[in-house]
Amino acid sequence: MANTSSRALRLLSLLQNHRFWPGAELAERLGVSPRTLRRDVDRLRELGYPVTAHPGVDGGYQLASGAALPPLVVDDEEAVALAVGLRLATQGATGQAGTAQDATDHGTVAEAAARALAKVTQVMPARLRRRAEAVAAMTESATWTPGRAAQTAAINPDVLASAALACRDAERVRFGYEAASGERTERHVEPHRLVALDRWWYLVAYDLTRNDWRSFRLDRVIGVPEPTGARFRPRALPAADAAEFVRSNANAAPGGWQVRVLVEAPAAVVRERIGRWATIEEDGPGRCLATMAPGDNLDWPVIVLGVAGADFQVLSPPELAARIGDWGARFSRAARPPAGT
Repeated sequence: MANTSSRALRLLSLLQNHRFWPGAELAERLGVSPRTLRRDVDRLRELGYPVTAHPGVDGGYQLASGAALPPLVVDDEEAVALAVGLRLATQGATGQAGTAQDATDHGTVAEAAARALAKVTQVMPARLRRRAEAVAAMTESATWTPGRAAQTAAINPDVLASAALACRDAERVRFGYEAASGERTERHVEPHRLVALDRWWYLVAYDLTRNDWRSFRLDRVIGVPEPTGARFRPRALPAADAAEFVRSNANAAPGGWQVRVLVEAPAAVVRERIGRWATIEEDGPGRCLATMAPGDNLDWPVIVLGVAGADFQVLSPPELAARIGDWGARFSRAARPPAGT
């Protein structure tokens, strides 16, 4: 009985971590025969887990959605990671909404994370709870732009979840979208990946109407993306990865400051140091071009360029050069020895 119970838990864990398992592969992972696997699947169904079986040569099993969320099976590392992630996601909930009750009324990601965190920590063993609380207590979530600190908390969790599922399942979706200019359009896309960049959430997708790749800010999506039921074969993204694509689009987007700086250091070196905040391109031997879109905050590029650790020349805008001069003058005064010493 103990062997049967532990095997059932192992089967449940595998089904929860993989969208679809071929029957033969799943039986091999568990070290059982196909007949025993079928009996274990039936036991999970009796416990309320909606396991779907696909017959045939290429058949297998998958955990389908049900009327209620069944218990999840996670290991120690997953439990700690889940608790830490939920705790960090709750930061800014009351700052965004004003009060705890306001946060509940807003139905934000932070408020949902707070409820989930309470449930997770309530059932965690004491040893895991201490680990999770220690990591979360000693970690702060921050951004170079303080005004954006609570932006993630304002996203509708249904929008986030729907976009994530569409990316995972390679399923086309439709949604309304409001651009920065206020223009509203209907979009029909093939979702690729979600990207969290400086507290903004983006959906990288191929726009079927415009026949080109686009990145969509999730806080500008109108309503919840609607799955169409149509699957697609993923296309090749015209960038190294989705994060790089979002950075490039942000740097090309209209509105706000557009920063271009020539850095006297190899692109590989500069990319390693500040590639998280800027797009870096080769511009001859031993130097590169850094571009950034800091919105209306020119202090952020000053900090980033200081981290680059190399000489640089501001190409645009001239206001950035003036801001750097102001910072430099203050730093120079701070470096002078006090009078009379």
